[in-house]
Amino acid sequence: MEQKPVSKGSYLLSVVRLSAVLIILCGIIYPLASTALAQVLMPSQANGSLLKNKEGKVIGSELIGQNFSNPALFHGRVSSIEYKAEASGSNNYGPSNPDMLKRTSDFIAQWKIDNPEVPIHELPIDLVTNSGSGLDPHISPAAALVQIPRISGLTGVPSETLKELVKEHTEGRDLGLFGEKRVNILKLNMALMERSSK
Repeated sequence: MEQKPVSKGSYLLSVVRLSAVLIILCGIIYPLASTALAQVLMPSQANGSLLKNKEGKVIGSELIGQNFSNPALFHGRVSSIEYKAEASGSNNYGPSNPDMLKRTSDFIAQWKIDNPEVPIHELPIDLVTNSGSGLDPHISPAAALVQIPRISGLTGVPSETLKELVKEHTEGRDLGLFGEKRVNILKLNMALMERSSK
C-alpha cells in the first residue's frame, strides 16, 4: 500500500502545535504550579525569607547581608558591592592586588579606631574579607564576640548579655556536617535593638 508523502505544511502545523503545547506547559502551567506549591509548603522562603520588626515592617531578608554602619550594632563582612543584591559577585582580587591591600589596610585602621580594646591579632579574618557573592548575611561566632567590647560600651548592655545573644543566634553546621557555625547579623542586631529598647 503506497503512503502519501507528508507535505511541508503538515510538518509546519505539527511544529506549531508542539510549540504551543510546550509554551503552555513549560511557560504557564509549570511556573504557576511550582509557585503555588512553594507558597503552600514554604511561604516564608518563597517570599524571600523576609524579616519584620514588632510593627510588622520588613527590615530585610535573612539571606542577604546589609551594611550596618552604626557602631552600636554588630557589623558584617566587608562587601565590594555594598550589599547591592542586584549586583551579586565580587572583585576577584589576589592577595597582592593594590586595591585589595588598600581596602584591607583602611578597614584595619578603622577597626583600631572603633575597637581600641581589641588587639588587631584577635581580628577574625572573615571581618576583613569579602564573601564570593558580596552578600553574605553571616559571620563567624568569633567575629561577633570580638565586637562585644565596642557595643557594650556604646549601648550599656552588659558583655555577658551580649555573649548570650551571640550564643542564642549561633547557627550550627548544615545537617550537623557541612559548613561552619555562623551568626546571622540581621537577626542578631534585631535581638540587640529589642534588648537595648527595654
